[in-house]
Amino acid sequence: MWIVFTLLAAFSQAWRNAFQSQLSASASTASVTLARFILASPLALLYLWLLYQFNPVAPLAISTHFLFYVFGASVMQILATGLMVVLFKQNNYAIGAGLAKSEALVAAMLGVLFFGSSLTLLGWFGVFIGAIAVMLLSGFSLRTVECKTALIGLACGTCFALTSLWVREASIATGLPFPHSAALVLLLVLLCQTLMLSIYMTLREPQSWLILWRHRKLTTAISVSSCIGSIGWFSAMSLEHVAYVKTLGQVEVFFTLLISVLWLKAPIKKRDSAGLVLIAIAAVLVMLT
Repeated sequence: MWIVFTLLAAFSQAWRNAFQSQLSASASTASVTLARFILASPLALLYLWLLYQFNPVAPLAISTHFLFYVFGASVMQILATGLMVVLFKQNNYAIGAGLAKSEALVAAMLGVLFFGSSLTLLGWFGVFIGAIAVMLLSGFSLRTVECKTALIGLACGTCFALTSLWVREASIATGLPFPHSAALVLLLVLLCQTLMLSIYMTLREPQSWLILWRHRKLTTAISVSSCIGSIGWFSAMSLEHVAYVKTLGQVEVFFTLLISVLWLKAPIKKRDSAGLVLIAIAAVLVMLT
């Protein structure tokens, strides 16, 4: 099940990133980030309601730890998304985005050090190969990378890793069965994010609301694809170690290349082919693990 949910998440995220990249050309970082969450909350509520209609379960027992994990994940994902939008506007965006994809390796390290995770030797091998693959695909080179872009990319990856780890901890802390636990955490995280960003935009960038309305079709596409992707990520991370989920999730690069070739008519480079082979190997290793 975690494999199916991860593939769904990777496919949806590839489209969300493509839509966000388009919107970032005419909107601020905060408004592009909000576009990801603004319509996702009602969809997440509908998803949770449907789950309870088909399989009613006991109500949630709220704890301090649970609230901390939900709030922490909400803030970290906002920061990560904002940093990713900033990367869209960098000259060597691909390299920064590749460093942002280091989240699988960062999640593995943080998970072992602070969250009690334990990976097998085969699993570590898969995570490292996946990290090498995204670096290769991004065209990473010490000669060409700019310090600013590299730092933004690494910060973005770390924020995404913390988001994922805290989402998993929040799902476990609910005490609810799967998939209700993942769906509830998703809804609460989305509500937190929407509330925080809405207040910020109303106070600091009120004109951005008009920009989102003018681009409402693109905003809707971002929110819907983001919600579907989040359902996939939250569900997969409730079932399996974050590092394994994020390593398999790197197949998103394959979907991104498909979008580039079929939609944007961009050619595939030899380096891309080599990177895809490594991602396939990494995916097989974590699935075998």
